[in-house]
Amino acid sequence: MNNTTSAFVVSLDWLEQRLGDPGIRIVDASWYLPAQQRDPKAEYAAAHIPGAVFFDQDAVADLSSGLPHTLPSPEFFAKSVGDLGVRETDTIIVYDGPGIFTAPRVWWSLRTMGARNVFVLDGGMDGWKADGRPVTTDVPAPSPVPFTPSFNAAAVTSFQEMTAIVASGERQIADARGPGRFTGEEAEPRAGMRSGHMPGAQSLPSGVFSQGGKLKSLEELRKTIEAAGIDLSKPVVTTCGSGVTAAIITLALQSLGHADNTLYDGSWSEWGSRQDTAVVTGKE
Repeated sequence: MNNTTSAFVVSLDWLEQRLGDPGIRIVDASWYLPAQQRDPKAEYAAAHIPGAVFFDQDAVADLSSGLPHTLPSPEFFAKSVGDLGVRETDTIIVYDGPGIFTAPRVWWSLRTMGARNVFVLDGGMDGWKADGRPVTTDVPAPSPVPFTPSFNAAAVTSFQEMTAIVASGERQIADARGPGRFTGEEAEPRAGMRSGHMPGAQSLPSGVFSQGGKLKSLEELRKTIEAAGIDLSKPVVTTCGSGVTAAIITLALQSLGHADNTLYDGSWSEWGSRQDTAVVTGKE
């Protein structure tokens, strides 16, 4: 990679040249909202990158939280990923369908749990197939391996911490949901949730960070974030609908060398479904 693009993404060419490399593990992290009418498991079964294992974001989660795909315990995460044949010391390439959509969430999860050499595939599976690159229906049957977790609790913001942040303004809040959901003009896709955003939050829709399934240049990322009113010299907490696309903002921030950022794992699924949280509507 060069100094104009993120150090956390790899190109389609880069990965194709390394297919079969024993030091690389490939993870399909595709996940979709119901409105997208795409089935990630069916798409994986029909065609995936050779050697890729499927990471189920709904299953590798804290199923007791009552919230969609929140981080599980380090032990549960480690067993789930180890069962996929992935060690924390491997070079791990994560992809999704469209590119820069749900792969950043698994990139963030792996890094939060102690893996260090984790990258997102620019262009995604849609780009891979559009180029006519090799695909397979063969499902790997990896032998379980140890994944030794080293959980970075500081990367995750809890509900209690988020409540304090909203009250104090001690961290900037970057919301990855679409503009209509942020302002409250568009209903939430999940039943029973109020519309709007947290007081003090800035709107940074996740789709603005990529083009054609590829992460934008560092200069474009910087301009996009600063135009939204985020000061890159100050702490940021990212949030979205359910903690998935917030990781796209996290990817952009960390690509720019911003280190003091956390992700609110419960996101709007938690905040918007409660009756004791402050919610505002409109653009401010």
